[in-house]
Amino acid sequence: MNDSGHFTGGDGTRAVRAGLPEPVKYEPTLPGPVFAAHFHLPGEPTGPYTYGRDENPTWTHLEAAIGELEAPGQDGVETLVFASGMAAISSVLFSQLRAGDVVVLPSDGYQVLPLVRAQLETYGIEVRTAPTGGDAQLDVLDGAKLLWIESPSNPGLDVCDIRRLVEAAHARGALVAVDNTLATPLGQRPLELGADFSVASGTKQLTGHGDVLLGYVTGRAGEPMTAVRRWRKIIGAIPGPMEAWLAHRSIATLQLRVERQNATALLVAEALRQRPEVTGLRYPGLPGDPSHKVAAQQMRRFGCVVSFTLPTRARADRFLEALRLVDDATSFGGVRSTAERRGRWGGDAVPEGFVRLSVGAEDPEDLVADLLRALDESAD
Repeated sequence: MNDSGHFTGGDGTRAVRAGLPEPVKYEPTLPGPVFAAHFHLPGEPTGPYTYGRDENPTWTHLEAAIGELEAPGQDGVETLVFASGMAAISSVLFSQLRAGDVVVLPSDGYQVLPLVRAQLETYGIEVRTAPTGGDAQLDVLDGAKLLWIESPSNPGLDVCDIRRLVEAAHARGALVAVDNTLATPLGQRPLELGADFSVASGTKQLTGHGDVLLGYVTGRAGEPMTAVRRWRKIIGAIPGPMEAWLAHRSIATLQLRVERQNATALLVAEALRQRPEVTGLRYPGLPGDPSHKVAAQQMRRFGCVVSFTLPTRARADRFLEALRLVDDATSFGGVRSTAERRGRWGGDAVPEGFVRLSVGAEDPEDLVADLLRALDESAD
């Protein structure tokens, strides 16, 4: 602890201890989920817990834990948890924007963003888009109320200079939100890079077991976060207490999982780089990746996702079918490796043979061997 009472140790210790209440004799170190729609409330409603849509003790512990990871040592930062990543994303966009405002979104971001764009436009909000790579969003910032950054982008894994974009946006009076899902707080801390909001799907690597839908927003205390809280209350996009408890429990192993998965992802990328049928290989941690220089300046870890393209849709499908240690499934960040031909969903501007691979916690040599064998077996 430092003089301000903030923990100053490493990521592993922080993840294990984050959000735990003060110890009480005979009480569990991590209290179980509180299943309550209402609370005893005699007299004036001045306490912290009044109604289950507003606050819950299980959320409180989880929000404290995420806040300690996203903004360690920072005062005046708060976190709000939501029922899903999209609930968290929507809470920022729809609480900060109104008719006549301008928002800048990435043109190569998460595939649900086009649906969000359409909804924003029905409310009279102007939506501008530009790619993540090359800091292209700078060119469309003038007059914007909010800049939305996704770095690394999903699924293309492009990276932008967050500090540069934040400075430019703030100079124009715009707020900045960064989707931190792929990096996790152990890979990147957007608030330290100047952003106003760090937003993420906790469904992915944060919880890491593929059994929880969750989202969160971390931001500096003030009117913008008050508006996000108000939106959560209005829309009711709240997590269940069991999901919140599972998420908090899972965060204890985050550093262990991230270290293993990220190290293996680099090995996988290096192995795939040697294969002639693999093109468009992207992994920000790979020294030869187009985004590596910028990523290394703002990321401490580079994520568990590797993307690449095989020559045809049929080849990609045969490759995925041949895999034994990798599940053909969507999402990413879990302890079990997954992969999919991303074009099957539509909405992503990717080639037919584009594969998004999420590296799990299997033994690295086993996973690499499985991938190379599947490439051999899927050849024409």
